[in-house]
Amino acid sequence: MRHALIMAGGAGTRLWPLSRKNRPKQLLKLFDGASLLQIARRRLDGLFPPEAIWVIASASYLDQVAEQLPDLPRSNVIGEPVGRDTANAIGLAAHVLARRDPEAAMAVFTADHIIEPQDRFAVAIQAGLAAAERFPQSLVTFGITPQTPHTGYGYLRRGEAVGPVTFRVAEFKEKPTLEVAQGYVDSGQYYWNSGLFVWRVAAILAELERQLPENFRALAELAANWEHLAGTAAAAGAFGSLRKISIDFGVMEGARSVLLVEMNCDWKDLGSWVSVASTREPDPAGNVTIAPRTLIVDGRQNIVITESEHLVVMLGVDDLVVVHSDDATLVCRKDQMERIKDLVSLRRAAFGEHYE
Repeated sequence: MRHALIMAGGAGTRLWPLSRKNRPKQLLKLFDGASLLQIARRRLDGLFPPEAIWVIASASYLDQVAEQLPDLPRSNVIGEPVGRDTANAIGLAAHVLARRDPEAAMAVFTADHIIEPQDRFAVAIQAGLAAAERFPQSLVTFGITPQTPHTGYGYLRRGEAVGPVTFRVAEFKEKPTLEVAQGYVDSGQYYWNSGLFVWRVAAILAELERQLPENFRALAELAANWEHLAGTAAAAGAFGSLRKISIDFGVMEGARSVLLVEMNCDWKDLGSWVSVASTREPDPAGNVTIAPRTLIVDGRQNIVITESEHLVVMLGVDDLVVVHSDDATLVCRKDQMERIKDLVSLRRAAFGEHYE
């Protein structure tokens, strides 16, 4: 059977102050009353039945996940005891799934993307599932045709074709310089790494065992006793002791066989307030407001985001980002957005963990 896993465990620190430790960005209802998690779930309609859709998220906000996705079986919502990056999150889910359906094909999605249009997305996922079933020892990833030389994304170089939109991956390249990224775009041989995958569950477990054997064994033991260990201190201790590593570095770059499926979609990785704003049409002055009450006078290229009825008024300012929550407000220039992650340690030193 074909199964889908939605990874929803990211902290979303670059979307502070709305994204918090116990209410991260994927749960914020900033998209016409829906959250990124709900959008990710809706994207799978027609591809997977609800009983075959799984979510792995932090155990600290599992109830919120279940509340937002009431059609999924509660047993399909896995609580990650502590954050140990994507290799361990995927590994735990793969072990749990394998115990239910060892012959499963497993597609992996993230809860922080906007991908459009839906029909092209569905075609690509079907092609990826078919490739994983045709090449059962291979791991399949999805490549997005780059529109700009973005330096914050990983890149995949296309190798020989093995199907109409399916190729072997010749090379992985992480976050190149602008000059190198421009060369990738100009060559027509590189794709952005989407962070979406498909594989047979046996294939990903085999690669985990080969490349991360200690993690593999610990995860297998956890999964074997998951019904009794989920949510316990023992699970947190065992999971927390694992080597923290991403699926890209821990598995994909060293995998014996990786295939790439072209995904001809508009793909946005919503990792900053600027990228969130890019999902909305600006006003004639270039301002984007995701807020019930905002007034901007003589201002251009500003971003204002708030979930509450709090009034935000801006007068004669340009290129600012203003994000308001119930207990904190962020104001910064657009060109300083990358420093928000650095702000976390400064905020913690000044105010402790109150605003986490």
